[in-house]
Amino acid sequence: MRIPGGGLISVSPPPPTGPPPPVSSCQLPALNASRRKLSEKSPAVAHGHSRQLLPTPHPTMGWLFLKVLLVGVTFLGGLYPFVDFSYNGDTRGQKPNFVIILADDMGWGDLGANWAETKDTVHLDKMAAEGMRFVDFHAAASTCSPSRASLLTGRLGLRNGVTHNFAVTAVGGLPLNETTLAEVLQQAGYVTGMIGKWHLGHHGSYHPNFRGFDYYFGIPYSHDMGCTDTPGYNHPPCPACPRDDRAARNLERDCYTDVALPLYENLNIVEQPVNLSSLAQKYAEKATQFIQHASASGRPFLLYMGLAHMHVPLSRTQLSADSRGQRPYGAGLREMDRLVGQIKDKVDHTAKENTFLWFTGDNGPWAQKCELAGSVGPFTGSWQVHQGGSPAKQTTWEGGHRVPALAYWPGTVPANVTSTALLSVLDIFPTVVALAGASLPKDRHFDGLDASEVLFGWLQTGHRVLFHPNSGAAGEYGALQTVRLGHYKAFYISGGARACDGAVGPAQRHEPPLIFNLEDDAGEAVPLDRDGAEYQGVLPAVREVLADVLLDIAGDNTSRADYTRDPSVTPCCSPHHVACRCQGARQSDFPPGRRR
Repeated sequence: MRIPGGGLISVSPPPPTGPPPPVSSCQLPALNASRRKLSEKSPAVAHGHSRQLLPTPHPTMGWLFLKVLLVGVTFLGGLYPFVDFSYNGDTRGQKPNFVIILADDMGWGDLGANWAETKDTVHLDKMAAEGMRFVDFHAAASTCSPSRASLLTGRLGLRNGVTHNFAVTAVGGLPLNETTLAEVLQQAGYVTGMIGKWHLGHHGSYHPNFRGFDYYFGIPYSHDMGCTDTPGYNHPPCPACPRDDRAARNLERDCYTDVALPLYENLNIVEQPVNLSSLAQKYAEKATQFIQHASASGRPFLLYMGLAHMHVPLSRTQLSADSRGQRPYGAGLREMDRLVGQIKDKVDHTAKENTFLWFTGDNGPWAQKCELAGSVGPFTGSWQVHQGGSPAKQTTWEGGHRVPALAYWPGTVPANVTSTALLSVLDIFPTVVALAGASLPKDRHFDGLDASEVLFGWLQTGHRVLFHPNSGAAGEYGALQTVRLGHYKAFYISGGARACDGAVGPAQRHEPPLIFNLEDDAGEAVPLDRDGAEYQGVLPAVREVLADVLLDIAGDNTSRADYTRDPSVTPCCSPHHVACRCQGARQSDFPPGRRR
């Protein structure tokens, strides 16, 4: 089956003088965690000298920590994030702006421009008509944290150290010696913002404000990893947060009932539990404010948005407000589509000719959520379905990692173009760095490529080879046992994730590997005959490219993530309240100008 549709360098303020700024109660979890960590190394901390609280993974971290602490300073009756939009020179028209929007658990077939059965993405379909649509675009992993780590580093999990998801109690995150896209652009004079799901560590120096983002507003991990008062649709359903200590504990293992879901603005928890019914609109408001202020300042900007959609739980508000009364997933898809439309409209009205907008997804749909999961389109993983389990999220079948992808940049990216180039989320890092005129870090190897010439319409080819890391369904996390070579795909291991019916496909090792021809068999139904000429012709090349990448990784500057768990690092605004309920926290607007 063929594919359808074939002058200011740093944003840091001057060193503060006098006593440190006041710290709100909602900042205490992060500060206390840093105190515990540093007290092991510094007697001064153990004796209460608060200035030793600054984590120092690199020389500028101390001032950055004080910078984000200024979020707690009250100005004209409100809390303001300290984002330095000013610039002494003129960069307008010299460097492009970047808006990267990452959907969560969105299937390839959830985009109407990809799959005619989908009617819920009018804004995204319009963006496809006005820009470039990629039909062979892939997440770097088939689950949350590894995919996001690869987006921000341009490196596979075996290099950057992030091979599986971080827990609510995770002590670590994306290793601190990994350089993020935001850090590279920050050094190039960009103002940087991150809105939405982070899921790369929330404790101490792993927080987004310490990973190159001047501004952060969002949830530190998936929004099903904490209870709320508006639980939304989930399968199985989860209860609301308890109101008192006598509330019955929910025994469903997929539900979190002990700690409410937190919403951060920089280091502040501004809401706990989060109101999921209004979260999408809050994200839209913060994003448009960021774009407006950055555009008005004349500074180039990077805005990275990690949407809650289409991950469960899905909002109940949108379904009840939807006149068409369709299923919850369709209502959530339309809500996400409207949110992206708002961001695009803001870009069009403020910096249309100089802003590159990239929309894609972190992995395929979560099939075990049944009717609350999305569509894989034609990428049905039929061979695995017959073995049992799901061939979507957490697997290396096409439904697990082939994701929607759109590029929009009027006057630069040609309109109404469908690209069949083999590309990946890994390519976002080197492409954006190149377009910004910045340089890649010199002490490491990258798995992504600069896709600029594809974006400009000059080339129709991308990668010759991609590797799809194990993401939970089978094999060791992060291991490279699935190889894409041209239109061939080889599996040295296969397995099915939990399906809607609860079935799990057993892990099966294949030596020699299963090989599919995706050009003729997009549904991965029938592997090539191992004795046939086609199989025998491609097998040596598969073995060679796999051996080459493993040798390259062995000699590379690699990292190792800390997956240690400690309940004391769980984000908690008010530990004396049931489920860490936070009372009276306020959100802020952006300041009208530069503030010190």
